Amino acid sequence: MHRSSRIRGFAVTAGHAAVAAVVTALFVGSAGTLRAQGATTNKEAAATKSVAALGRLEPAGGIVRLGLPSTPEAISGALITKIHVQRGADVKAGQVLAEADTVGVLKARLAESRADLETAQRDAVASVSMAEEACVLADVAARQSRRQDELLQRRLTSDDVAEQSKGNAEAGAASCKARRAAASVAQSRIASAEAVLTRQQAELDRAYVRAPFAGRILDVHTQVGELADAHGIFELGRIDQMYAIAEVYETDIRHVRVGQKARVKSDALAADLTGTVARIRPKVQKLDEIGTDPAARKDARIVEVEIKLDDSAPAASLSLLQVEVEIRR
Repeated sequence: MHRSSRIRGFAVTAGHAAVAAVVTALFVGSAGTLRAQGATTNKEAAATKSVAALGRLEPAGGIVRLGLPSTPEAISGALITKIHVQRGADVKAGQVLAEADTVGVLKARLAESRADLETAQRDAVASVSMAEEACVLADVAARQSRRQDELLQRRLTSDDVAEQSKGNAEAGAASCKARRAAASVAQSRIASAEAVLTRQQAELDRAYVRAPFAGRILDVHTQVGELADAHGIFELGRIDQMYAIAEVYETDIRHVRVGQKARVKSDALAADLTGTVARIRPKVQKLDEIGTDPAARKDARIVEVEIKLDDSAPAASLSLLQVEVEIRR
């Protein structure tokens, strides 16, 4: 009995020892695995350390509102009579986008200025011809005067005739000088008329809304028959190069530098976009000055960071889309 008990006790003790050894090995192995996984996770976290921010998509240079130039004829606002483009249209630099009702009045003034210029040019031609005629007569009178002087010296004419001839020569010279001065004034009238014509042409050009650069019409604020006001007529953007404007908290901006790579995400995009930090805007703004999110931190301050997208095509039609931005540190 005792021997059997001892054997059973030994077997139990050995079994316990084996189990303990297995548990210990498993524990040690698991701990090692956990340490290895933790080290890997820490390395990955360090490698993927980044600055996250919300942002929006914008064309290069932002969205530009095009208005109608102010003119004396449109002091209280000009009426739009023609619109040549619609939303989504791609336009070239200098292309006419719309016309105001002042075009007719300014065209009439331009025609009047052209007529004045033509009249001034004809007056100048006539003045030059009259000056040439007066100077020719003056030369003839001068030759006659010299001839009479020679005859007087030879006693072949009277003093009265010689004196009259001399007076005619002096009068002819004065007339020639006066006519030439008048011709010069007529020429200056041409210059004045040309200046007026140039001004009228410039004023007419201001009655048209032209694209200042090539881009896409993003919105149209004024329709035919409406007055053009301070809100502008069109919104135009350079969609060939798009940017993501990240709103980085002021406490994180110290980690952002020009040249860092960034990733832009949104459910509206088929795939994530990549880009490079091109500029950090030199102004701290309150978040509620540029955002409309009622759940946002109203006391937060941010710095806008411009990220130039590597591929602008997927974002070209999504100006002002809200995106998530991750800037690699």
